Order: sequence, then C-alpha cells, then structure tokens
Amino acid sequence: MKKIGLIMGGLMLMATPAQAIPGQTIDEAAVWMQSNSTIRPSQNEKFLVRRVNTAAQQLTFDASLYPPGKITRLAPGGRIIRSETLSLFDMRNGVTLNRLRDSVRLIYGLEIAQDFAASTSVKSYPTEARIQEAVTQQNSQIAALQGELRQGERFAYWLEIAQTENGRAYSGQLTVFLLDDLEKLRSELTNR
Repeated sequence: MKKIGLIMGGLMLMATPAQAIPGQTIDEAAVWMQSNSTIRPSQNEKFLVRRVNTAAQQLTFDASLYPPGKITRLAPGGRIIRSETLSLFDMRNGVTLNRLRDSVRLIYGLEIAQDFAASTSVKSYPTEARIQEAVTQQNSQIAALQGELRQGERFAYWLEIAQTENGRAYSGQLTVFLLDDLEKLRSELTNR
C-alpha cells in the first residue's frame, strides 16, 4: 500500500519505459503491465488494476480493447489494446490536470511523455458559453467537469477532472489512445 501513496503523491521518480501501449496486442500489454512496477496487476487482476491506499486515495488502471467514449463494436481482429485509462481519486491531495499530465511520464516513460508534451490541444471544455449556460440553468455539473483532448504524433490523450462546488477536484482520469479514434471522441465531446 505504500506504493500507491508514492503514486498518489507524485513522488515516484523512476518510470518503467513503455513496452506495451495502445496499438499493441493484449499479450504484449499483459507482459508490460506485469513488468511495470507502477501498475502491476495483483494475482486476481489482468487488464483492470485497482489500488486502494485508503478510502480517500484510490487508483485504477484499465487497458481496453475499446476506444474511449461511447462503446462501439470491436475492430476486426479485436486483440489490440485501443485505449488505456488511469483514474485517480484523492480526497487528501486532490487531483489536477497537471497531476494527470505528470502521470504520463510515471507510467509510460520519457518517449511517450515527450509525445504528450509536444501534443496540441484539439478540444478543451467547458467553454465560457457553456459555463454561462450552466449558471443560467443553475446546473453546477456542467461547469464542474473540466477536460482536454490532445493530439500527439503517436497518440491522443484525454484528461478530465470533476470539481466539487468549492472548486476542488478529488477525481480525474487520463486516457491514452490511438490516433484513429480521435475524431470519434472529439465528436462525442462536442456538447461539453
């Protein structure tokens, strides 16, 4: 349980180099996850890893055959990882977009972190108009969800945090996925 404290606190300095990333087979992903000290599955886990430090600090990592967003049919061949999602819940330290960005290097290593750092934002939400609409409709949920969709040379990235009414975010997620699925997700996020 000390390991999740290090991850949650962002204190871990060494990252395992990426060996299995979206676009590779489920067999390659299974081997990589077993060798990655940050997200190594326990005995009863394989592609969905859950770590609970306390009820106030939790981490989930999910390697999926599906692209992010609305579930669609599997692509032909269906044995390729299309997306990987890290979800954090931290009542003690909170979750920020910067903290999720830092997680890219922690999990995937320098090469993917550089791709992420050089990526460009293709969508950010909520827009100022959506926030004003939320205020008018007294719908705090619209303004509470902040997200960003980014396009790199190798991968696309989706970051999202949910803020409470007092402006703190205790949960968030980072998804690394194939560039082929970027337009699908961007169109699904148009109303945010």
